[in-house]
Amino acid sequence: MTMLAERPTTTFPFPDGTTAPAPAEWRGLERDGVRLLVASPGGVRHSRFHDLAGHLSPGDLVVVNDSVTEARQLDADLIGRGRVVLHLAQRLDTGWVVEIRSAPDASRAVLDAAEGDVVVTAGLRVTLAEPYPGGRASSPTGLGNRLWRADVTGDVTAELERAGRPIAYGYLDRRYPLDAYQTVFGHRPGSAEMPSAARPFTHPLVTELVTHGIQVAPVTLHTGVSSQEAGEAPGAEWFEVSETTARLVEQTRYAGGRIVAAGTTVTRALESAVVPATGAVKAASGWTDRVITPANPPYVVNGLITGWHDPQASHLLLVEAVAGPELAQAAYDAAVAGDYLWHEFGDSALLLP
Repeated sequence: MTMLAERPTTTFPFPDGTTAPAPAEWRGLERDGVRLLVASPGGVRHSRFHDLAGHLSPGDLVVVNDSVTEARQLDADLIGRGRVVLHLAQRLDTGWVVEIRSAPDASRAVLDAAEGDVVVTAGLRVTLAEPYPGGRASSPTGLGNRLWRADVTGDVTAELERAGRPIAYGYLDRRYPLDAYQTVFGHRPGSAEMPSAARPFTHPLVTELVTHGIQVAPVTLHTGVSSQEAGEAPGAEWFEVSETTARLVEQTRYAGGRIVAAGTTVTRALESAVVPATGAVKAASGWTDRVITPANPPYVVNGLITGWHDPQASHLLLVEAVAGPELAQAAYDAAVAGDYLWHEFGDSALLLP
């Protein structure tokens, strides 16, 4: 595990009790009916996501992630220890990255497994090979390991189709179907967790954006597990930025429009496709370990649609890098005061520094 030297400066109380317990549709809303906090140098405004087009300008480009969420959570047994929850976090060229969490609701990481331990499901045998990445300890406490490179025996696809469910944690009021974890843009399977910033988009909203002269373009970034501890860097993830999207980004920048990333995953993908010598986005694909922070700021993203992150989460560094620390703090202060809902099914923010 890689620990970051930088820590977010944005501070706020842990949002206990303000986590969205269910998707918007299960709370009596349309997907795009969730709240939208708009923060800019002109101040903070409270809106709804379906009003997004009114907060952007003709000539802006909204970039979205087209990765599809897969059912990567399985009930399992850690041999000699009992029931656990297994997360298949990343498919590697050889083996998988896995995470073992407590049963039945994955509420905490199991940190005291060891090399050679075996996790079994009805159709898979998973042998822990070494801590991930690179054999380094993967617990931020220094005791134990959270992520493992594992050798997997069995038909993973068949097992996930038979018994897999979306990765979820204990703060939801119940389990929800895989469809609840998809966005309207998803068509390339590969994510362990939902690229949630784009979840509130609907087809009518996309049509409205285009009608207002706001373009929408896709990138791909297949997410890993997001349960990083405080100070833990996000792991390497596979991404692709197409020639078409790279060209649209450059045309938008040249014309003076804003590049508004729908989420931290999109920001990471776009910034991983930048040629540092020129600052231009070029078509690119592969694994990225790019971490965007105030000390390593973005080249091209200058607007961000995002959900609400936990205190000290590494994603807050990306938020501060795009929005600036003062605007990020103002947004979080207003969200806490306004009882916005946190996590993947919660409310949204549009940050326009």
